[in-house]
Amino acid sequence: MPTIPLPPKENALFKRILRCYEHKQYRNGLKFCKQILGNPKFSEHGETLAMKGLTLNCLGKKEEAYELVRRGLRNDLKSHVCWHVYGLLQRSDKKYDEAIKCYRNALKWDKDNLQILRDLSLLQIQMRDLEGYRETRYQLLQLRPAQRASWIGYAVAYHLLEDFEMAAKIVEEFRKTQQTSPDKVDYEYSELLLYQNQVLREAGLYKEALEHLNNYEKQICDKLAVEETRGELLLQLDRPDEASQVYRSLQERNPENWGLLPGPGKALKPGSIEDRQKIYEDSWVKFPKGLVLRRLPLNFLTGDKFCECLDSYLRMNFSKGCPPVFTTLKSLYSDRDKVAIIEELVVGYETCLKSFRMFSKNSEFCLLFPLLNCTTVVKCVQMMGRRSLLPPCCGCSTSSTSTRP
Repeated sequence: MPTIPLPPKENALFKRILRCYEHKQYRNGLKFCKQILGNPKFSEHGETLAMKGLTLNCLGKKEEAYELVRRGLRNDLKSHVCWHVYGLLQRSDKKYDEAIKCYRNALKWDKDNLQILRDLSLLQIQMRDLEGYRETRYQLLQLRPAQRASWIGYAVAYHLLEDFEMAAKIVEEFRKTQQTSPDKVDYEYSELLLYQNQVLREAGLYKEALEHLNNYEKQICDKLAVEETRGELLLQLDRPDEASQVYRSLQERNPENWGLLPGPGKALKPGSIEDRQKIYEDSWVKFPKGLVLRRLPLNFLTGDKFCECLDSYLRMNFSKGCPPVFTTLKSLYSDRDKVAIIEELVVGYETCLKSFRMFSKNSEFCLLFPLLNCTTVVKCVQMMGRRSLLPPCCGCSTSSTSTRP
């Protein structure tokens, strides 16, 4: 049966219930529900019963909440509030398909309700209903064409559907409506430009993306992202010399950035492992304290070259007191030969540090503190369960930290 419309006094109380729910003032919300439902004329008011159930659900009383919401829904099947609340309950229990059905029923009675449309769009993207998400975002765009979120949401829908050209067109149409001075710092507009460039790149329009980046570079606040994107685009356009210059400048800015360091190698296109190593050796001269620059060659070097590079890398880390060095080497443990070299070096360090406080008998410097770090690394090797992979170390191990079976 349809709910009797609330008179002004009760209607004001109902609005306060909604505000209490939004501000998480659940106890106060229940008091206002009691005031409305305490009146015999409105004891079965469907929307109030639904809101009381929703409030109780937030207080952990699920069974009572479902009972009240269903009761309210039976009393008013044509109420978008009751269907919306029932959908919120289903969503809280992760029954997303049922929640979507409830939202769609709610929209039958109030097709232009912004909050229901937003909630529906979130669940559609959660369930990967991308076609439905696109339709919902289009409805939101029609209702709120002046809002930035409406345009971006609609563009994202096409982006997820891999219709990159349409997504780029939507973003461009919205960008044209933005009155932004070139000298004004606008972070939201800056992010919009970066997103537009991302869509162009994913569409394979690398030339257009580079032109876009050059045209709007001054209005993009994240200068690091601009240079990273430029380097990526130059590589895609097969302009290695320019890409190499960009990556070199980025390397000078932060030689410890893992994500950027492969860039120069891709740009220079080394033909052999020796050429790849030469690229990193040149960087070692320029950035003698760079640890990441010494770590990356360990991925592709083998044998004596690997041992030499690893020795330099470990000594630098232990001298600085870096116990997490083991974590950076963990990815090498899939190679049995490299595991053996790591053990031989580290256990040898430990023995020499205990005896001479130096990494080896031929070291020029006496180090006071790295002993603890070396012992820690050896223990980490043991904890990784690699003992069966490691050969004896020819007298280098000690009784306290031996890695022999």
